[in-house]
Parts: sequence; structure tokens; C-alpha cells
Amino acid sequence: MLFQNRKEKIIIVDFGSQVTKLISRRTRDLSVYSEILTIQDLHNIKNFEKIKGIILSGGPSTVTKKKYPSIPKKILQQKIPILGICYGLQLISKIFGGSIKSSKKRREFGRALIYKKKNSLLTKNFFKGKYQSVWMSHQDAVVKLPKGFSRVASTHESRLTIVENTKNKIYGVQFHPEVTHTQNGIEILRNFLFGICKIKDKWHVASEKTRLIEDIKNTVKNDKVICALSGGVDSSVVALLVNKAIKKNLICIMVDTGLMRKNEFKYSYRLFKNQYKLNVKLIDASNLYLKKLKNINSPEKKRKIIGNLFIKIFEKEAKKIKNIKYLAQGTLYPDIIESRSSTGSQTSKIKSHHNVGGLPKKMNLKLIEPLKEFFKDEVRNLGKSLKLKDDIRNKHPFPGPGLAIRIIGKITSEKIKILKEADYIFINELIKNNLYDKIWQAYAGLLPMKTVGVMGDSRTYEYTCLLRAVISEDGMTADYFSFPKQFLDKISNKIVNGVPGINRVVYDITSKPPSTIELE
Repeated sequence: MLFQNRKEKIIIVDFGSQVTKLISRRTRDLSVYSEILTIQDLHNIKNFEKIKGIILSGGPSTVTKKKYPSIPKKILQQKIPILGICYGLQLISKIFGGSIKSSKKRREFGRALIYKKKNSLLTKNFFKGKYQSVWMSHQDAVVKLPKGFSRVASTHESRLTIVENTKNKIYGVQFHPEVTHTQNGIEILRNFLFGICKIKDKWHVASEKTRLIEDIKNTVKNDKVICALSGGVDSSVVALLVNKAIKKNLICIMVDTGLMRKNEFKYSYRLFKNQYKLNVKLIDASNLYLKKLKNINSPEKKRKIIGNLFIKIFEKEAKKIKNIKYLAQGTLYPDIIESRSSTGSQTSKIKSHHNVGGLPKKMNLKLIEPLKEFFKDEVRNLGKSLKLKDDIRNKHPFPGPGLAIRIIGKITSEKIKILKEADYIFINELIKNNLYDKIWQAYAGLLPMKTVGVMGDSRTYEYTCLLRAVISEDGMTADYFSFPKQFLDKISNKIVNGVPGINRVVYDITSKPPSTIELE
């Protein structure tokens, strides 16, 4: 649990919804600091004074069974405003004596029309008429309100879609106001935060710079820190923060894994060494990584191997320097959330917690992760306040394991070379055509099969290149970018003609969910 000592905050209780992170993201968009906690975290809270509101997320559980995840009774005793979303609404109703039923016939998934039955502080400016389009995902529904609650709105399938207990400041919605598919959903959250919780203190990520620098100073003191610098926005911001905190006691290590994009590694090294005047040490470990990844097919094994090797290299370098106790890295808030089970058992772990792969259970170095409270775009804003160059600050996300998880199956030097060239063409064309900044993340991947082609008068048997480009607000949900057909034609032609080893190009048009942005 992070839980910084801020004046006012909102806590979000995660019951396993895949869009819980969006609730936090939306509250921060409204300049209110929020933090996602598990049920276990709630039991550890001793001081509720600065908590101005509680939001209960959706989730896969059902209150119709004997055992279901709930919140400690002490939470309800604090008389803090509560908003329940989806499962959160059902849980509130259950706790206070309402009835909930599961029905496969009356379930709601996707868009639904919600009709206003009465005015409410929660729905101010939400309805633009008598009804509104919202996004649903449930088959359980509240069928009888608890005592003291009243109905605010309904759908055709769910009579109690928005409910409230104004006396105790407890509210519930069956739909998901945090997703963009819900029209004006942000107004529900805005009304809860400012109209009901009475939040007054505005929070902005740029104002966190001074606090972060002081935290690093107080933690490190006179010890030295190794910073894992890759040249991406996350590690770059970390390096600049730590540098401002401890100056000469920071040693930046750039490990050339051989899995970075073409030319990026050399550019980043020169930039941070010459322009930002950081103490940067370059380590060429490309052959070692290739050797360790030989014949490895499993995505998780790739991540673990890369992560373990990454730490071993840093620990080896640390032994060469006196008073090294810390490793700084650019772990983000979504990394933290997606690497843990929300309630202890309800959700699957989406990825290993480490921005370069899975961390070993035991390390000789202590971790410093200054960005673990922030989302990607918040880190970009923080980078702006640190005067980080725009071409670094606005760079698309790049996975720590690098090209290793964009090459499906076994890693070879041949495949790496092929993919680097294809990816280079793709990204450069995006930049040339003013498309790069319109896209959240784009890359080329290499599929593990060869197909027959014809070039000139000869048959070929070569690899298939997959192109992926998505639009997103924060990487938690994403949709594919709709390129003009002419652009795709041009890219396909350039890759097939310019990269020996590829004779077929495909474009991924799958959203997240159900897929992920990365291939592995």
C-alpha cells in the first residue's frame, strides 16, 4: 500500500474488475488524488481522517453465494461517503439488507439506456434528457432496496440501476461510469468527488516533483544509487529525479541487451551523457542475453530470464562501486496493480511486477521506484517539469523485455535483425506522416511461422511481420488505430521490399481487452 500523507484523498477498493484502474485514472483527471487498495489493505488503515471518499469497484464475484469479498465493518463506521460501482452497488445493497438475484435472462453486457426517475446530486449534468447511454457488464442485479435507500434511475432490464441513501451519503450505480463508453460518465465521478465528498484540495502531478526529490534524499542519504536507464520516458524521468536529489552519488547504467529498437540505444546514451551530464556507464550484454534466451519459447520464462539477468548485471556493477545500496527503476502504478491479485485471489495476475521482467525474490540491492504512484501520462507531465526532451518524453511505451516479447517463440540473432529493420521502417513512416503522436503505442512484431511468397520469378519462404498500433488514454484499454488503406499499402510494400526475411505483412485489429497491447 502506497498511501502517501496527502491532505485529501479518495480510496478505491479493488474487487477484481479489469477496469478498476480507470476509476483511479478518472479521479486524477479531475485533479483528485486516489489510490487503489485491496481488501487486505483496508484492514491496515488506522487513520481515516484524510480519506474523503471511498469507491467500491466492480468485479467477478457474486454476493448471491455464501462467501463473497466484502469490506471491514470499521469502514462503514467512519461515515465516509461511499460510491459502489457494479459489484460495489450489489455489495452495498447486501450489507444493508437489500436483495440481489442472478439472472442469465436479464443480464446486461455492453451498451444500455438508463432512464431518470428522480433528481440526485450524483446525477447532476449526467442526463442530457430523460435517458442516457451507459456501459454495463453484469448478470447479478439488485431487486429489492435496503431500508433508507431510494431509486434514482433504471434500465429496461435493471430497475435499480442508480440508488442512493442521502442521509448516510451512500450511492450505487450498476453501470461503469469510469469507461468512455458511458456517456457523461465523468459527471458521476465529478459529482461524487466534489458535490458529495466535498473535495477542495486539487492535486497535480507536476507539484509532486519537490516531494519526490525530498523522499529520495531522505531515503538514500549519503549512499549511492544505480539507475537502470533505458532511454524510455519512465527510466529517464527517474534518472533526472534521482540526479536532482543526490547529484554525484547517482550512477546510471545502460545495459545493451541487443533487444532495443534500431539506433535508439546509442542516441539515448549520448543524450544523457552529453546533454544532461549524467554519470552514465555503458554495458554491452547483447551476446549474454541472446545466449540465455536460446531455445526459450515461454513469454513468462523470457521475462524472468531478462529480469534475473538484468539484476545480476546491476549487482555485479554495484560490487565495483563503494556504498551502492539502491537500484532505481521506472516502475509505474499500472505495473504495481497488474502484478498483484486485487483481493488476494479474485483476479489473475496480468504481468510480472517489473518493468523489465520478473524481479528475483532476493536481491542485494534495495529498490527505489519514485514513479510507482503514477500513470504513464502523469509521468510525461512530470518529465516536462524536469525539462526532459520531447522526443523522449512523448516516446511510445516500450516494454522492458524489449523485442524479446515481440518475437513470438524462440529468439535468434537473425530474427532480432529482421525485426529491428521492419520496426524502424514502421516507426519512421509514422513520424514522416504526422501519425506518431496520434497513436499511444505502435510496433512491429515477428510471428513464428514462415509462409510462401513470390518475389520476381522465385518462390520465397519467409517470416510474417505483424504491425500493431493502438489508441489509448493510459494503456489499460485500447483500440486499434484506423490507418488509411494507402498508408498500410505503403508500409507493407516498404517492409517486404526493404527487409530480407519478410514476405508478408499483417495488421492487428484487435482491441484490449480481449487482447493485450503486447504480443507476449
